[in-house]
Amino acid sequence: MKKTLFLLGLVGVILFSGCSTAKLLPKSEAYKSFYAEKPVAILIMPPINRTTNVEAKEFFHTTLNIPLSNAGYYVIPPFLSMEILKRESAYDAELFLDAPLAKFGEVFGADLALFTVINKWEKASVVATITVEVEYIIKSMRTNEIVYQRRGRITVNANTYYGQSGLAALAGMVASAIQTAVTDHAIVGAACNNITLQDLPAGPYSPLNGKDGSQLAGKKTFTVEVNGSAKQVAKETAKWYSRYTGSR
Repeated sequence: MKKTLFLLGLVGVILFSGCSTAKLLPKSEAYKSFYAEKPVAILIMPPINRTTNVEAKEFFHTTLNIPLSNAGYYVIPPFLSMEILKRESAYDAELFLDAPLAKFGEVFGADLALFTVINKWEKASVVATITVEVEYIIKSMRTNEIVYQRRGRITVNANTYYGQSGLAALAGMVASAIQTAVTDHAIVGAACNNITLQDLPAGPYSPLNGKDGSQLAGKKTFTVEVNGSAKQVAKETAKWYSRYTGSR
């Protein structure tokens, strides 16, 4: 059992549905408008929470800036922008999803606005899973055009009793339930962001800027299951892009 737990904690396995690269497009084609925009700065809008988890909006918002920065963009400081948006009665981003964004661009000096829609955030302690379903929409502040859109369904499986029986299975089930209950929401949110945003066109502060157009973009809608500990999930998501597209 110890060996099984060790392997589960050490090696996170990411399973994809429909992983064939036959229909994947080069980034330059999939995100043509994004490349034409040549953005430098991105404003993270408050997440749109359509779940019953009232805390999802706050802890998800805090995990969005890192993958954007890693992709080579200047991100308007999230805490500062959130305070300003709250003060200006713009905390409900759903009101602006289809509205002109030019004013936001003027106030924050941003080229793009990132909207996220949290459609699902569920914990199932009995089967030891956490399922997150989020849609990412990036719009031009200048033209209001959607330049990037993806929707991911990520399930983190903390099951530690697979293949066991009797008392061992019962003990493993309890351990899995506890692990699922204490899993850091921010870690799961970060995993979701890292997986989804791995195929963003490289920004001006990345050495790949202007050189990654031939790389393959991920599918617009995808499902991923990650097996292993929550901390391992955060590490494993960084490897996702090359394993999925074979282009890095």
